[in-house]
Amino acid sequence: MIKVNKQDALNYHQDGKPGKIEVVPTKMVSTQHDLALAYSPGVAEPCKEIAADKDNVYKYTAKGNLVGVISNGTAVLGLGNIGPDASKPVMEGKGVLFKKFAGIDVFDIEIDCTDPAEFVRIVKSLEPTFGGINLEDIKAPESFKIENALKEQMNIPLMHDDQHGTAIISSAALLNALELAGKKIEEIKMVVNGAGAAAIACAKLYVALGVQMDNIVMFDKDGIIRPERNDLDIYRAQFVTLRKINTLEEAMQNADVFVGLSAGNVLPPEYVKLMAPNPIIFALANPDPEIPYDVAMATREDLIMATGRSDHPNQVNNVLGFPYIFRGALDVRATEINEEMKLAAVHALAKLAKEPVPEIVHKAYGDNTISFDRFYLIPKPLDPRLITTVSPAVARAAMESGVAKNPITDWEQYEQELQERIGIDQKLMTRITNQAKKDPKRVLFAEADNYKILKAAQTVKEQLIAEPILLGNRVRIEEIIRENKLDLHGATIIDPFEEDAKREEFAQLLYKKRQRKGLTLFDCRRLVRDRIYFGSLMLETGEVDALISGLTRDYSRTILPAIQVIGVEEGVNKVAGMYIILNKKEPYFFADTTVNINPTADELVDIIGLTARTVRFFDQEPRIAVLSYSNFGSVQGDIPNKGSEAVRKAKQKYPDLLIDGEMQANTALNRHLLREHYPFSELAERGANTLVFPTLTAGNIAYKLLQEIGGAEAIGPVLMGMRKPVHILQLGSSIREIINMVAIAVVDAQNYNNKHI
Repeated sequence: MIKVNKQDALNYHQDGKPGKIEVVPTKMVSTQHDLALAYSPGVAEPCKEIAADKDNVYKYTAKGNLVGVISNGTAVLGLGNIGPDASKPVMEGKGVLFKKFAGIDVFDIEIDCTDPAEFVRIVKSLEPTFGGINLEDIKAPESFKIENALKEQMNIPLMHDDQHGTAIISSAALLNALELAGKKIEEIKMVVNGAGAAAIACAKLYVALGVQMDNIVMFDKDGIIRPERNDLDIYRAQFVTLRKINTLEEAMQNADVFVGLSAGNVLPPEYVKLMAPNPIIFALANPDPEIPYDVAMATREDLIMATGRSDHPNQVNNVLGFPYIFRGALDVRATEINEEMKLAAVHALAKLAKEPVPEIVHKAYGDNTISFDRFYLIPKPLDPRLITTVSPAVARAAMESGVAKNPITDWEQYEQELQERIGIDQKLMTRITNQAKKDPKRVLFAEADNYKILKAAQTVKEQLIAEPILLGNRVRIEEIIRENKLDLHGATIIDPFEEDAKREEFAQLLYKKRQRKGLTLFDCRRLVRDRIYFGSLMLETGEVDALISGLTRDYSRTILPAIQVIGVEEGVNKVAGMYIILNKKEPYFFADTTVNINPTADELVDIIGLTARTVRFFDQEPRIAVLSYSNFGSVQGDIPNKGSEAVRKAKQKYPDLLIDGEMQANTALNRHLLREHYPFSELAERGANTLVFPTLTAGNIAYKLLQEIGGAEAIGPVLMGMRKPVHILQLGSSIREIINMVAIAVVDAQNYNNKHI
């Protein structure tokens, strides 16, 4: 667990603007006309529309994306009843998590009221404000009464997260733990230590999943829940046991599962030894679990364990649930969060944990070996797939159970919208990836004795994007797969040094191609020992459909063998490289960023043609600006003159292209600037989305600065003009970047095959 210094925590909350949240306008409010639209008199128009039809409030206001996080401070964290004022930092924090993980806006409301009936009245009166209500840190049993009453009276999604969040996350962990333990849920014996709001909610959801009520033994601070006790409320009374058990020690005998939602250090290690084979312990008390993790794991080698702490495996963290549950509920305008929606979240989380873990998660947690096992039962909180896994599952369940007022019809579009809400605009790559999956091709990885390459190969294989073929030292490849627990079963491994006959065949072919280019047969036999040459020849002979290389060597050293073996396509004089820059507005295309150092005007024309065709490959219509340090001849010089000459010739050669220049980069992208100062420009209406740079230096520097400082995602380099699908990675590319390039290579191969059928 990360240790937090008291003063650091206080400084974090007080420095700059006190607190952690603020309200930011979503519309321009910079002119008198803006003000008139935002407030009087313009605001009257949506008011009248809503008065005529209440549902229009979702159309004209932020209600549909606004959740109230509401507490009275009676059960805050492990601090107890500290009051509503002291609970505010927690509620603000909950708002931050809603926004960060699901793009949901929050008003935190702390109510100075401990009377359940009055609390219900106050919250019910807030229904016109919010699209959903997240109750937080309210002590039991009042929390049960409050939630039940509000669910009956309100028609918006509502959930007490302390109860149901823990229940949902731990249920997902339970399903996967039982699978690993080889046990059936309807047969297990379970001990629940604790009988507060979270414990009751957990036990009820476990029962909904199949645990038999008679097989649950529950304890509270006063001991076992038995029928002869006269201090039980209706909630604990559901879990009385008739078995001849009086102590925790007796209950642990042959128990399959222990769930602790009580206090630290109440479970002795000797009790763990009493449990059945392959026992499961969820010690969820915080900050100290019912039994220390290291102590428990040392007691039983067959133990599967989860805690509420981030410094141990299998953290049961509510952030895996509530942002995405509310996201799905809000997006279909559910009238409640029902059992079907909770169970859908459980199964979605359990399923996600079994899928290959993306690189971003490995990086975040500094562990390349994370995969489904007893140390990884549920997804990590920083897994970006949670929103596109849990939210759609919840939304579907709401629709199927009849509580959705705004059903979703286009699920692919919904997934893209979910990604956009948290700043992941993957529209372009989503389309390319989906296209690749329709007809996966054989992609050769020429540097397969590398963890990044193998991890990317596993991902594209699991996601059915491509059929990976691994080229390199077989022993080293298999060693890396083993060390990192990668699943590449069935993937073809080719070691060139095991392929004597193939090397000779390739040497003869290379000699035939290059014998009048200065290469001897001896030279060719030497060169085919190089994996880039060997891989290029595999592509040339049709043994693979696409080639990926360049991760561990300079671009120029990688592209030369491909050009010598594959060559450029007919009608192309020179190849060029392009990067795609993704941000929240739209994709931008930069060329040439990798190949041509100082192209002439005629070479720029060729680059323009290649780039325009490639932009269309990505389903975008190119709006091309040729860049310079001048605007339409405002400054004379070699670069401006070259740019203007290239534009003139390109317009003649490609009359249908929308192209202009030469111009400065900000001019090209700022359509308001273009309209004001250069209204004659063909780009004045929308600005440019495709930038052609005058030199390799300019293009290379631009995309790398945007990638590192601007926070944009760069996809590429896309190699344009090759006769067959060859794509050269940037030196040191991330796994995500490799996967993107594989998807592009597969679609490139699909198009090549279609042309040559």
